[in-house]
Amino acid sequence: MSIFPKLKQHVIDVLHVWRQELLQVFKDEGVLMFLVIVPLGYPLIYSWIYNNESVHEVPVVVVDQSHSQLSRQFIRDCDATGDVHVAYHAADLDEARLLVSRQVVRGIYLIPSDFGTLISRGEQATVSVYCDMSVMLNYKAVYQTAVVEAGRLGAGLKIKKAGNFSKREDVITVQPLAVDDVALFNPSGGYGSCVLPAVLMLILQQTLALGIGMAAGTSRERHRNGQLIPDDDPHYSNPYRIVWGKALCYGMIGAVTSAYLATAIPRMFSFPQLASGTTLLLMMIPYVMACIFFGITVSCLVRYRENVMLLMVFVSVPLLFMTGVSWPQSSIPGFWQGVSWLFPSTFGVRAYVRVNSMGATIDQILPELRFLWIQAAAYLGLACIIYRYQFRLARR
Repeated sequence: MSIFPKLKQHVIDVLHVWRQELLQVFKDEGVLMFLVIVPLGYPLIYSWIYNNESVHEVPVVVVDQSHSQLSRQFIRDCDATGDVHVAYHAADLDEARLLVSRQVVRGIYLIPSDFGTLISRGEQATVSVYCDMSVMLNYKAVYQTAVVEAGRLGAGLKIKKAGNFSKREDVITVQPLAVDDVALFNPSGGYGSCVLPAVLMLILQQTLALGIGMAAGTSRERHRNGQLIPDDDPHYSNPYRIVWGKALCYGMIGAVTSAYLATAIPRMFSFPQLASGTTLLLMMIPYVMACIFFGITVSCLVRYRENVMLLMVFVSVPLLFMTGVSWPQSSIPGFWQGVSWLFPSTFGVRAYVRVNSMGATIDQILPELRFLWIQAAAYLGLACIIYRYQFRLARR
């Protein structure tokens, strides 16, 4: 019968820690901002900026040194596309570079003086393309437009010299092998549908880690002993209960923010949403748990509340690359792939993109789910060990 009083005391201590953490979340403006305001507002701003998926009518400047009929045709063809707008004609490359430096245009098309002459001789001509690489979407529009229109111009010249007798022969001359290009999982070819699902999952991890770390830094500053655990509260008598009390508090917040990021944001901005509610639930439970225990473990390294910002914000961009979404996973060196396994976002992002954007089933993301459960258990154990050490320091 003695087990029931112990269980009751265990529940009381966990609920007390949960209550204290919850009060601190809503009393501390910094913690409230990272755990509530940023997860709610930042995805809206980010998704709204990239909601158009792709850019159109990117301004470019043309330096036409050929002044031939073919160069003028190439310029007209580029300007007729929806991706590029020929806004200026410059006399030389220096004048065109000045326009780029002033951010008036985003690219330069340089047509050399021998452009028309070389083509008339049946030789290969060159068009130089200079792109502003500060925005990758602008680079994509400027460069791909030049490549496509150069190909079309070359196809037309090839047909004229072939001497065919029918349109069918013209088609075969230009394209002997028909290619049906199908964009899988991202029909629009847009930036938002490609990268933003990964960013949403990364936001969940980073905001939880930032909020938990800032709360831990505040606790160190408030406690007389400078440790994570107060020395004058009888409810903080067991390190395991402390960890579970904190996890219960941040788990409630993480459940709400994860549902908002995983379902509401994609629906509001028409991102791919192929996963069922059950599939998302089974995927998000281990991911949120892994993020919470990861945040609690990282918070033990925080001496001052500002330190966690320097740590987590610095690694945000590398973590996005190491997920394998914006950079191919096969091209990531083995060492950095090993480093990426330390972060829940690596497997959480991959699992979420596969189920929500690619239509994968639970069986097809079992490796990611196993790693998330392993991370959750490992960081739970590590957090308990660290808090046990903190408990001893606080009771000296």
